[in-house]
Order: sequence, then structure tokens, then C-alpha cells
Amino acid sequence: MGKPTGFMEITRQDRSFTPVAERITHFDEFLMPLANDELSRQGARCMDCGIPFCHQGCPVNNIIPDWNDLVYRGDYRQALDVLHSTNNFPEFTGRICPAPCEAACTLNITDEPVSIKSIECAIVDRGWEEGWVQPQISARSTGKHVAIVGSGPTGLACAQQLVRAGHRVLVFEKNIKVGGLLRYGIPDFKLAKSLIDRRMGQMQAEGVVFRTNSHVGEDVSPMSLLINFDAVALTGGSEQPRDLSIKGRELDGIHFAMRFLTQQNRRVSGEQITDNLEISAENKHVIVIGGGDTGSDCVGTSIRHGAASVTQMEIMPKPPEKEDKGTTWPNWPLKLRTSSSQDEGCARDWSVSTKSFEGKDGKVTALKCVRLEWMGGEMTEVEGSEFELKADLVLLAMGFVNPLHEGMLNGLGVDYDSHGNVNANTDDYATSIDKVFAAGDMRRGQSLVVWAIREGRQCARAIDEYLMGSSDLPR
Repeated sequence: MGKPTGFMEITRQDRSFTPVAERITHFDEFLMPLANDELSRQGARCMDCGIPFCHQGCPVNNIIPDWNDLVYRGDYRQALDVLHSTNNFPEFTGRICPAPCEAACTLNITDEPVSIKSIECAIVDRGWEEGWVQPQISARSTGKHVAIVGSGPTGLACAQQLVRAGHRVLVFEKNIKVGGLLRYGIPDFKLAKSLIDRRMGQMQAEGVVFRTNSHVGEDVSPMSLLINFDAVALTGGSEQPRDLSIKGRELDGIHFAMRFLTQQNRRVSGEQITDNLEISAENKHVIVIGGGDTGSDCVGTSIRHGAASVTQMEIMPKPPEKEDKGTTWPNWPLKLRTSSSQDEGCARDWSVSTKSFEGKDGKVTALKCVRLEWMGGEMTEVEGSEFELKADLVLLAMGFVNPLHEGMLNGLGVDYDSHGNVNANTDDYATSIDKVFAAGDMRRGQSLVVWAIREGRQCARAIDEYLMGSSDLPR
């Protein structure tokens, strides 16, 4: 522990953002990192707790007190090694993870947790700048071939771990570029895609082969994977969006959020948009239905398009401004959170249900809504609370139901769980089909990037054990 009294002497500081008026004019990242001397001070705040609850909060079990202390001492090189020992892609989590580690930090009892996420990001960014991040090429070859379907964070983590164990790894990706939801679902202003390309280069040097434009279940036979590979990892996403089947749903101008976000990411990267309808929020009154991260990304993207107005609605009640520490800490608290996109200018409303979409000439023009009252977890409509919202563009961001079954999954014949996800546990990640494994959103349902990385790493160990009888890979 670098400074035993650091948490009493030093106040929490975190990264800041460039001004709203500046950042909404582009799709680049707008985080402003802390200076090195301030990062050292923030690392000194870590209490090196006897029971580090931050470990419990972090799905990949980052060894947080150790690298906090190393940053305090200025030893970024060793801090990078400690960070990479549990997390293959800290530059991703350091930008888009909601930081459950900070919610679990002992200092969060007083609302001043250690700035863990900012320190994590600074460590790995410094590692790339200094040239410390290099390919780790296996000294042996097992002669085993592994196919990984999906190049999101789960597939990437699984592939990197397996190739470092000496296996030959081929990653199938249906899109033209690698990254899955990291590339096509998360806006560039939150995660620059050059970060994915940089990691992909490292992984290719380590021996991972990426085969893009290869859609297993359409132009690649699922059964050919069983014939040609010693193991198959299913690491696709939970892509079936939750719909809102109400009157007027067929009107033009109502779209799933991911269609909208994916189009914009393709525009930024210079890809051709193959969709037969381009979606723009320019000069439109935009309604985003759904209060989560995907909805927030729709807000930020719409604002950058030049929307006339943006309203985000949530069916659940408004969370409290501050959580009850005595009943939630060190677990993830339910409290009101405001994202950088919401700060850029959107109206937010809670406890609202959409009753119908109204339109003219086949295009949506308004939403008819009603307010809800929640009692004991049950909702009832408030009599006389009906209201109408003008709408030119409606984005449905209500989460995802399960992975797509048609094509690959039904072709393989894997079993599903009660939620429609691929049925596999977290002990061996094995599906009902021999030598086929599943991990990430395809197995657990819609979740966070940090959970995706955890499951990819654990699945890699399970596959290594299956192929070799034992494994030195970490869980």
C-alpha cells in the first residue's frame, strides 16, 4: 500500500469531457485523460482493503489494488502486466465498462470511490504509447484447430487465449470488419475503432486468422465446422431485439436501435450501407424508447445528426438520486445515472407506456402514451394521464431477447435454455453438441463487455482442457 492515509488526504478526481458544444460536432472520442501526477495521486487513494470488494465487483477479477499502487509509484510497465493478467482488452473496458468495481469500492460508502476505470485506461494507453504491448507468440503448436464464431469481445478474448496456448484459431465474422458489437453497436465517440484494429493486428501476429464476410449458417455450413475443427466456440451476440407490438408499429420511421447505430458506425468507417433505407435524425423529433446504454447511444447519435429534439422514455420508475448504501453496497446500486449523451441535451421521462403509434401517409407522426404507477413491482395506468408526443423518428432500445436461432444454432441443433439462449454452464461452457462450446451474450443473454471478456477467457480454458486434458490458462 503506497500511502496509508491517501484516501483521507486526497479527493477523488476523474477524467473530464470536452465541452458539449464542441463534441457534438463530430463522432470522435472526447475523453480528457488525467495527467500522470494526478493519476499517481488517485492511485494513492486505494486503501488496499483486507477484503478488496472491487475484486468482487469486477467480472474479470482485475487485481485492482496492485496496479493502483504501481501507478502511485510510477511503475506503469509492471502495472500493465498485472492488468493484462486478467483482462485482454483493458482499453475497451477502460472506456465503455460501467465500472462495477467502483460501485463496490470501500470508498464508495462516502461516494468517493477510487477512479479505477480512469487508472485502468491510462495504464493500457501508456502501454501502447511506449510500445510495451507486443504479440505473445506461443512457443509450441498443439496441432489442434479451433473455430470461433463471432468476433465481439467474447470471441476475441477466447481466440487470443487459445492461440497463446498453441492452438490454431480461425475466427468467423459475418460482417466486413472484426469487432462485433464493439465495432457496429457502440458509437465511435465512445470507442474509437482504431483500438479494435490495433488489437486485431496484435492477435494476427500471434497467429489468429480472421475470416470476415463469413456468415455461419448462411454462406458457411455449420456442419462443416464440426467436420473440419477439433472444437467450435459460439461467441455471437444476443441479436433478437425486443419489439413493441402495438397499433401503428408498421409505420415508416420506427426502427430498432441497433439498425440506427450500425448504420452510423458504417458511415464513420467509410463502409457501404447495404440497408435499403438510410436512417437519419437530422431535423427530426426523435423518441427513444428504452432507458439503458443502447438508448443513450441513440440519444448521442441523434444529437450529432442535428435532431430537432430528442426525448428518451423509460417504462420503469425514475431511480433515486442516491442509493441506500446500507442495503446495496458493495453490490451494483439502483440509482439515477446520467450519461454524457444525455447531458448533451435530451428530455427524459420515466414510468411511461406507449399505447400506440400515430401516423399520416404511412409515416409516424406521434406517440400516444400513458403514465404508470408502480406499486409492489406491479404497474397500473394512471387514469386521465394520457398524453401525446410528436415524433418523426422512433428508436426502439428496449434490450434483446435472445440470440437468433435461425441458421447456425438450429443448424447445429444446440439446446436452448428457458430464455432462448444457448444452453451451457460456466463450469465447462459445453453445449448439448459434442465439441461445441458457447460463451458471452449468446449463452448468458444481453450483458456488459466485461462479462463478455470474462466468459471468453473462461471458455478458452474449458476448450483447452477439452482438447489437451488439462490447461494452464487462467479462468
